[in-house]
Order: sequence, then structure tokens, then C-alpha cells
Amino acid sequence: MPPRPATRPRRTEPDPTPPAGCETLGGMSDPVQQVEELAAAATEVDGVAPFSEQPLLDLRSHAGSSEVPASLRPVVVEGRLVAAALHPDDDPDSVEVVVHPDHRRRGLGGELVRAVLADRPAARFWAHGNLPAARAAARATGLELVRELLRMERELGPTSVGGVLPEGFSARAFEPGRDEEAWLAVNAAAFAHHPEQGRMTRTDLDRRTAEPWFDPAGLILVHDDTTGALAGSHWTKVPTDQAEGEPRRGEVYVVAVAPAYQGRGLARPVTELGLAHLASVGIDVVELYVEGDNTPALRTYERQGFTRAATDAMYARAVHGAVPK
Repeated sequence: MPPRPATRPRRTEPDPTPPAGCETLGGMSDPVQQVEELAAAATEVDGVAPFSEQPLLDLRSHAGSSEVPASLRPVVVEGRLVAAALHPDDDPDSVEVVVHPDHRRRGLGGELVRAVLADRPAARFWAHGNLPAARAAARATGLELVRELLRMERELGPTSVGGVLPEGFSARAFEPGRDEEAWLAVNAAAFAHHPEQGRMTRTDLDRRTAEPWFDPAGLILVHDDTTGALAGSHWTKVPTDQAEGEPRRGEVYVVAVAPAYQGRGLARPVTELGLAHLASVGIDVVELYVEGDNTPALRTYERQGFTRAATDAMYARAVHGAVPK
């Protein structure tokens, strides 16, 4: 974190109905833009983005409005957003908190966490990168680690991957306007017990396919040649905001195999098809995310050359125990 500023900015008068334990101060203009700027400032200093994809996509649906979305709990100083708690529209107990680098070491993060807990005692807090400040805030507010999400990565050479499907299956690219419902059905079935991925709706999918990074060729569908059923898919992601001169990075975004086809040798070749696509578009390093307690998946990815690079942690009050998978 940067050194503590010598002087503390003058605060405006508090909102008439501030959340318990924390003052939400002053007014806000263009809340969505201010959240984007706050996240960018934190990312530049921390090396990791403070917010995950779903709450940001939900927030961006309010772009252009001056009203503060219900998913956002802001702390504003002299008209500028200096800290925020954000959650997805469909899961208000899954919360992410960030404090602007210039306003840290003043207890704002802890105050914001306590304010959220006062309203939602079962709240769970993501700490992306599980940075020292996040761990300290968790200790100070009585939270315990309940879940870990590992980021794994590997270098990707042009001839380092293949991908041969078992006999009776074929692959093609996703076709917008044709494949959405089939993909959603397989995704929901494959991730029925996953706390986030299995809840994806058509609106969620449409928001993602409208993002600048989306490429239909990077969403590979595998069908059963006999029945025509969608058996699995590998959705890859290549971020568009990559710095020149740095290794190009891509992501194993979602790999899904329909339950009826699990155990038939599809998972590995479906994964390799996506890696081959990423290699074909010039990706140097590929990353993926996997639950920290998913030992079989960890072993599979390690055999494919992936190593652990970072950890996202979830904290909650101990009374609520581990988050169900």
C-alpha cells in the first residue's frame, strides 16, 4: 500500500440514512464510471482486479444513470468514490470490497465490511489475490477463510497442444442466435452444484457475448454425431486490454461436459481443443480458475502443465461454515 497521506481530505455531510457502522458521504455523479475508475486505480497498485466479472456486468447495465444501483454500497468523499462494496444482482451475500489506494490505512475497508455484515450477517467476502491487507481486514472483522479459488497458468507454444475427440463426436464454433439455449442447458447441468457458474441465465450469457472480448470461434461446441446433442464445450477468453510488448494471455473460461457424457473421455480433448484455439490466435500464456478443494481437477490441470499462480479467497463469519460447492 502507498504511504498514509499527511492530511485527511475534508468530508462532506453524511447521507441522511447511512449504513450502520459506515458513513456513505456526499453525492455521486455517474456511479458506474466512478466504480470503473476506482477498480482501475486499485488494479494498477495491487496487480489484481478487485471485482469479478458478474457484479461488474450487472453494474454496467445501469450505465448512464445517476442513481446508485442497489448492488453498490459507496463511500464518497467530496463527490468522489473512495471505497465501495459490490455484489451480483442475484447474490447479495457475495460481496467484494475495495478502497482507493490513496485512502487506505484509515479503516475504511473494515468499516465497510462491518456495515455490510450489519445488514447481511451471512455475507461472504471475496478477496481477489488474497492480499495482506485483505487478510488483515478479515482478522480485524472476525472473518475466517471458507473458500479458495486458484488461478493456474502455463506457457502455450504453437505446437504444445492437440485435441482429438473420441470417435462419434465432432466440434464446431458457437453460432449466435442458434446455440444459446443448448449451451445454457449443458452449463446448468454440468455446474448444478457450483455456487456461481450454474446460475448463469440467458441475460448473463447475452451480456458476455456482447463484451468486446467475445469471439464465437473461441467458444467450441462438441456434439454427439448420432443424436446431435451438445455433449460439451470449451469457452475461451482473450482479454482486449492487453499491454503491448507483454506476453499475450488467454483464459480457459468455461469447460463443461454434460452429465450424460461424463466418464467417456471427453474432458481432456475438449480442454485441449480450446488450448489449440488459443495457440492459433497467438496466445503465449493461458490461465484458468479452479476450486482449491477440487483435487481431481487440480491433478488433471497439473498433468497438462498448469502451475498455481495466485489465489482468490472467500471470507465469512465462522458460524456460517464453509460455502457449499
